[in-house]
Amino acid sequence: MAENNSLLEKLEGLVSRYEEVATLITDPSVIADQKRYVKLTKEYKDLSRIVEKRREYVGCLQNVADAKEMMAMEDDAETRDMLRQELNESEARIPLLEEEIKLLLIPADPEDDKNVIMEIRGGTGGDEAALFAGDLFRMYSKYIEQKGWKMAVSSFSEGAVGGYKEIVFSVTGEGVYGILKYESGVHRVQRVPATETQGRVHTSAATVAVLPEAEEFDVEINEGAIKWDTFRSSGAGGQNVNKVESGVRARYMWRNPNTGVEEEILVECTETRDQPKNKERALARLRTFIYDKEHQKYIDDIASRRKTMVSTGDRSAKIRTYNYPQGRITDHRINYTIYNLSAFMDGQIQDCIDHLIVAENAERMKESEL
Repeated sequence: MAENNSLLEKLEGLVSRYEEVATLITDPSVIADQKRYVKLTKEYKDLSRIVEKRREYVGCLQNVADAKEMMAMEDDAETRDMLRQELNESEARIPLLEEEIKLLLIPADPEDDKNVIMEIRGGTGGDEAALFAGDLFRMYSKYIEQKGWKMAVSSFSEGAVGGYKEIVFSVTGEGVYGILKYESGVHRVQRVPATETQGRVHTSAATVAVLPEAEEFDVEINEGAIKWDTFRSSGAGGQNVNKVESGVRARYMWRNPNTGVEEEILVECTETRDQPKNKERALARLRTFIYDKEHQKYIDDIASRRKTMVSTGDRSAKIRTYNYPQGRITDHRINYTIYNLSAFMDGQIQDCIDHLIVAENAERMKESEL
């Protein structure tokens, strides 16, 4: 019962904090402070899960104690069998609840609930890298569709023979960053390119960056200091193309707090035919880029504190190989290998992500000494 007690002790402080937060989110002064209110409602939601599991856990411990006590006093064989069954069920449930509670006690990444902006860039390998970047974009598009999330492309630059030299898009939905963050890094492909006449296997790469989308109150931007340009969109769009200046470009001078150097940030958006909508989306991207740069220090701190093999925040790390001749996918962080490449490229990547989440949780649990 010693471990049970230590786990209950850990939970005790959280119960009083839960009650405190429950009171705070009904306070008019807190509701008026939007930034604080959003933070507290998120904390309340997280604590609710733990408090609910604690209630079930305490109930299970009580059931075990009650069943043992009643069995000691009961003479009727049938009643004793019934009590023994109840006891076995509760005893089997206790270790499972303990694992669930320990996972909930691991400090969550505060970014996990955010929407994301993703960038896919063809790396080494020229035309073949651009084609592979296009394949990755298709893979994520299918996965996003399966999850019921929404996706919007902000900008893209096509490769000479197809695919993309670069494509930037946003993904919105529930807990998007907490799932897609594992995709950040260098993705390597081994296959015979369409342009190869000798049938030789080439190795190319594409880089995927997954950035948590900044909310308005995460980043302070002096909107008056943004220089806006408009330009004519190019690409598919019928008669509208090259006649209406719907594309927008934002230039913003910003002092990088990590280096103290002034930098110009340039953001473009040609997503819609509606200039005000493009302006709004360009502003969201600008916020996210600044937030990402300001938070790189925070990410580095986390990475140095807990260099988990799964998500170090290092975007130059080679994370996965897609081997077409063998129909094989290998994730190098957890030695995960499967031979269903065509299904994987059709967006069936959840199993790999689940393995990455389990591996990271196991490491973080070890660190938290739970």
